[in-house]
Amino acid sequence: MTDNKWHDLKKTELHCHLDGSLSLEVIRQLAMMANIVIPSEDETLKQLVTVAEDSDNLMDYLKTFDFIRPLLQTKEALSLAAYDVVKQAAKENVIYIEVRFAPELSMDENLTALDTVEAVLDGLNKAMKEFDIIARLLVCGLKQSQKEVTQGIFKEVARLSSRGLVGFDFAGNEADFPTSELKDIIKTTQDLGLPLTFHAGECHCPNNVSDGLNLGIKRFGHVTALYRKKDLVADFVKSDATAEMCLTSNLQTKAARNIAEFPYQLFYEAGLKLTINTDNRTVSNTNLTKEYALYHQYFNTSISDFYHFNQNAILASFTTTEEKDALLKRLEESYHPYLS
Repeated sequence: MTDNKWHDLKKTELHCHLDGSLSLEVIRQLAMMANIVIPSEDETLKQLVTVAEDSDNLMDYLKTFDFIRPLLQTKEALSLAAYDVVKQAAKENVIYIEVRFAPELSMDENLTALDTVEAVLDGLNKAMKEFDIIARLLVCGLKQSQKEVTQGIFKEVARLSSRGLVGFDFAGNEADFPTSELKDIIKTTQDLGLPLTFHAGECHCPNNVSDGLNLGIKRFGHVTALYRKKDLVADFVKSDATAEMCLTSNLQTKAARNIAEFPYQLFYEAGLKLTINTDNRTVSNTNLTKEYALYHQYFNTSISDFYHFNQNAILASFTTTEEKDALLKRLEESYHPYLS
């Protein structure tokens, strides 16, 4: 298979952060809109928005987002950013994507949480009108933030569920804010009636995954640390949960210190419901086409496997049953020539 073939396959993505996935072209537009001076050379700019090669951990990785935060403080900026991410995905044959972002990070200049989510939804909807893709939104709370702040944001924006907001997430500093300390706000969030996915197992802490399973969470970002307690892998399978795997990102954050430590084979053989994601297209300097090529290179992942992982993603997505059925049909049509 050539890179063109990986590109041509229909794909889905459940784990893609808005602020970590902006094209350099749109970053320049956003800087102009915000009257912020940025480097004129693409290579210099790219270094500012891409994780450093010597990154040691998740917190090092997250520092990269500080550059983008001031650029996403208006409705116009958020709408453009959302449009840009979906456009990028559509160009590599992604037919369904869930984009996630934390409203709190765009509320530095008087926008409300509702303002930010409405603006992002506007951008997603504009992109859907122009490209052959379905885009839905997840709203993130930050683990390190005051629980009252996150709870207030979630309650305020939940009313937008009919407009494309399909679920919630908790992201951020996992190492210092474990799942066990978030039980109350997780339960409160679940009571709002929208599905929940959850970042866990990105900081060598498998208990953050198991605690989430015990709280009834059925989708998790990363879960890489499960390789440290293989008995928990069986629990994950029994719970019928889905893993949002992010290969390149995990190597950069040292969730897996090298490719040998990345637990794909362990998870695959155990029967986990796996999905393939970018996490952050720009910060990690990746896209789904690159990710597919890497899985094939490192693990000999087959087209049949990719088909199965995309089915997992659609079935675990937070969209409607009708859209899932239509997406599964499109997926089958795309992969049939390779599997027959």
